[in-house]
Amino acid sequence: MSRTLIANARVLDPAQALDGTRHVLIDGTKIAAVLTPGTAPEGTVDHHVDASGQWLVPGAVDLAARFREPGHTAKADFASETRAAFAGGITRFALPPDTHPVLDTPAMVVRVLRISKAARSPWVMPLGALTQGLAGQALAEMSALKAAGCVGLSQASAPLDDPLLARRALEYARGLGMTVHIQPLDARLANGGCAHEGATATRLGLSPIPVAAEVAAMRFWISLVEDTGARLHFGRLSTARGAELVANAQARDLPISADVAAHQLFLTDAALAGFDPAAHLMPPLRSEADRLALRDAVRTGVIEAICSDHQPHEADAKRDPFPLTAAGASGLELLWPLTLKWMTEDQVPALTAVHRLTCAPARRLGLSLPRIEAGQPADLALIQPDAPWTLDPARLLSRGRNTPLAGLSFDHRVAACWHLGVARHQCSD
Repeated sequence: MSRTLIANARVLDPAQALDGTRHVLIDGTKIAAVLTPGTAPEGTVDHHVDASGQWLVPGAVDLAARFREPGHTAKADFASETRAAFAGGITRFALPPDTHPVLDTPAMVVRVLRISKAARSPWVMPLGALTQGLAGQALAEMSALKAAGCVGLSQASAPLDDPLLARRALEYARGLGMTVHIQPLDARLANGGCAHEGATATRLGLSPIPVAAEVAAMRFWISLVEDTGARLHFGRLSTARGAELVANAQARDLPISADVAAHQLFLTDAALAGFDPAAHLMPPLRSEADRLALRDAVRTGVIEAICSDHQPHEADAKRDPFPLTAAGASGLELLWPLTLKWMTEDQVPALTAVHRLTCAPARRLGLSLPRIEAGQPADLALIQPDAPWTLDPARLLSRGRNTPLAGLSFDHRVAACWHLGVARHQCSD
């Protein structure tokens, strides 16, 4: 087996509260040793990486990324998005169940896992459908989905308005020890809207989505958690009031957690100016007050994780009039750079920023915490700080190059990524 020594790296491992210079030896698929400077590894080394001045971190765990396969391969597939994920330093990701067909049977889960294995993709953590076909009419076979490899249950962006069915779903999920992942949006209040309810939507004549659409859905689910005690994770929060509801629930010791998409920490509905279809996202970009509140909630840990919410689209999907374009943005390759940009701007400790992409999402998926220590899988990302670059969507490896962040400048980039000991990405410039 090949042996690689990553020397002189600043190792950032929040699971062990480790922030210091180390040599890390990879032997085969695992980390063989973590050595202090001045200590030589035993045996021969096949590859030597001088990581002086760079950061070595666990590979990111992304709580929401769509690879579009099966069912939507005109947009992307596992082959294209695998390259993008490793270029973004992501080694595990949760796959929402809204593939086509839906991930509501063990056979579909097995099919997706086989596709991902053939593509040598990052570890896929499937979220099984909470209801059959995501239709909100009957519960899926949760125990069978768990046995097939699902790490949680989700409605993706589909509504579930029946309170009795929702309560039963939480009861069954609790009995199985599974977390239910909900993207909170009351479809009736959203009413088919495409933009945050505010001055921008009014000026552009776009149908609005009020903050209440997120808040009402969250209150609905929180009340059911109070009754059932089930674990609930709110994905992709977009509002200050939503973050406040999570904080209040946590203060009452309810088993509720939340994440936010990285782009929500940087953009507001002002990005819709000129009807830019790249800024058509769901949940929509909100106000500046919401953006600042989300940043603060991530800093304090009320929102414990940052995800990419990766949704690649073909070019034609973004060419219609704004309300008719497909919502979503590509984000795999921007997850680490955006998180570290937030870290720098808000003066957040480096270990805290790394925690938001590694330990926190891993815990929410029921995984062991990623660690940089002997015996652990060699899933690592090498971050180059003080490496200024500007986002050019044409250079993204994702087949979907749809992003509202074009032209944004960054100071950190992913220089290399190892998955199970194999170098899967090395920055060429």
